[in-house]
Amino acid sequence: MKFIVSSNYLLKQLQILGGVINNTNTLPILDNFLFDLKNDELTVSASDLETTMSAKLKVESDSEGKIAVPAKLLLETLKTFPEQPLTFVAEDNNTIELSSNHGKYALAYANGEEFPNPVELEEPSSTIIEADILAQAISKTIFASGNDDLRPVMSGVFFQFKDDGLTFVATDAHKLVKYSREDVTANEPAEFIMPKKPLNLLKGILAGSESEVLIEYNESNAKFTFDETQLICRLIDGKYPNYEAVIPKENPNKLTIQRTQFLSSVRRVSIFSNKTTHQVRLKIAGAELNISAEDVDYSNKAEERLTCSYQGDDMQIGFNSRFLVEMLGNLTADDVMLEMSLPNRAGILTPVDGLDKGEKITMLVMPVMLNN
Repeated sequence: MKFIVSSNYLLKQLQILGGVINNTNTLPILDNFLFDLKNDELTVSASDLETTMSAKLKVESDSEGKIAVPAKLLLETLKTFPEQPLTFVAEDNNTIELSSNHGKYALAYANGEEFPNPVELEEPSSTIIEADILAQAISKTIFASGNDDLRPVMSGVFFQFKDDGLTFVATDAHKLVKYSREDVTANEPAEFIMPKKPLNLLKGILAGSESEVLIEYNESNAKFTFDETQLICRLIDGKYPNYEAVIPKENPNKLTIQRTQFLSSVRRVSIFSNKTTHQVRLKIAGAELNISAEDVDYSNKAEERLTCSYQGDDMQIGFNSRFLVEMLGNLTADDVMLEMSLPNRAGILTPVDGLDKGEKITMLVMPVMLNN
């Protein structure tokens, strides 16, 4: 087995696939990349049993073979090379020899047949979506998903495909984000919960890409195919909570304010908030928003006044500043609207502008009790 490939091209592909590999694996074979060579096509795969990702690379070769190469060692070596052709030759003594312009390097390889095979999806349903839209949907929702092992369904992003649009939802019970697209539709309705790790990988690869992604899915697995890459992952088992039920419908108090000004103000004031509750108080009266925080234990307090446009009754409401900062930082709009009903009911944050046609974002944040 012998092939020649460009060093930078190989490194770029392997760095993407390397994101799949865990730092500690129960099976030693999972610390490797699987190289499957068929003439001038090299398929490289990486897996952690839950997620398997593979990419097809064009190489110069007329041989075939299947071996597992140590991922960490190979990546560290490739990072040091300037752009040049590299020759890989698999020797009989279970080492693969890598030749560059200046030297030779030998790595021990394992038998490729030991590498776990990816799951084959039986009778999957499918949807095609633009890569850019999928990356946008993931980055707008994934930050709101939870980390609680006791509630695994909340640790992923809920994909809901309907014939009138696609909806992506993430929540950790304190905050919720619903991102929907009406300009993309699915052939048949479907619902599944995607885990965080493969989504983070997809977000990194697809951002700014102009290709289309074919999503195939059944009860237990999902497969994403784009360009020469394919990712298969196990879905999170369970039923997603009824998120529509927690979004309050009647919100008479509407506050519209410039996003960056609101964000930097909350950031600054929150430095003076209590370090366990991170509570900031919003006091709205007329066209003035008063943002304040106090840490009674250390006698630290801060207060800022901003002008805003407000319709509704004067009110005070408390929020965890970390959630507000995360949400405001994730939006790109110039102005945002915060809709509220009562100090003990969730607030709804939506962008006023900057959305594509058919794109809709609703962010919900639970209040914290104010101690007057």
